[in-house]
Amino acid sequence: MKQHDRADISASTLYIVPTPIGNLGDITQRALTVLASVDLIAAEDTRHTGLLLQHFAINARLFALHDHNEQQKAESLLAKLREGQSIALVSDAGTPLINDPGYHLVRLCREAGIRVVPLPGACAAVTALSAAGLPSDRFCYEGFLPAKSKGRCDTLRDLEQEPRTLIFYESTHRLIDSLQDMVTVLGPDRYVVLAREITKTWESIQGAPVGELLAWVLEDENRRKGEMVLIVEGYHAEEDALPPEALRTLALLQAELPLKKAAALTAEIHGVKKNALYKYALEQQGE
Repeated sequence: MKQHDRADISASTLYIVPTPIGNLGDITQRALTVLASVDLIAAEDTRHTGLLLQHFAINARLFALHDHNEQQKAESLLAKLREGQSIALVSDAGTPLINDPGYHLVRLCREAGIRVVPLPGACAAVTALSAAGLPSDRFCYEGFLPAKSKGRCDTLRDLEQEPRTLIFYESTHRLIDSLQDMVTVLGPDRYVVLAREITKTWESIQGAPVGELLAWVLEDENRRKGEMVLIVEGYHAEEDALPPEALRTLALLQAELPLKKAAALTAEIHGVKKNALYKYALEQQGE
């Protein structure tokens, strides 16, 4: 492919440019045009981006901007933008800033009145969600779960009652541990979709109750290799289920008041049925 013709690129402008997450054919024509036309490309890994540019026969100046130097180097890039240069920001794959560097630079630019132009493009989270078969009208992107089991379980407990579909990224060496913690915290029946190697040769999308999904992953080592997205079904309360907040209030009031009074006050606070609270408390005492 020949060098792309220089586009009508604006001076003193930061372009946010998504790149493919696997299949190089997913890059947009507009992204190629911008990358070929800007004065400088700020890349998470200049070697990785260099290979992408080489594939599309694009010659460009590269500037390393990653997690470890962003806060120091962002000011330097801002100075170049103020001088009139145009800059494209790219990550190793997908849309910049989605679990990738760039936030500090974009924030500095906006505060300094520098124009920021985002291009639409590849994003693993949205791509996986579109094929998961779970509700997508409302969803919650959570990035990577904590590396340690305690932090992971604490995070999952915080999200246990979240009704929106949840999206996580996960690494090969932590996948099994994360699925096991989901079984522990969310229960074995919570539906989870594992989208692996999206847009790549060995792409696979497997959904099942998380207990079954864990067993499926353990059957074959290849099923836990590559780049992975976990899409978790949101919480669905049973029709007659009592809200966790109401149960916590009831427990606190029971410590100080007779059961009937505690149930009546809790019902008034949370707008639930007094009889249901009273019955629940009696069942708990019986156990």
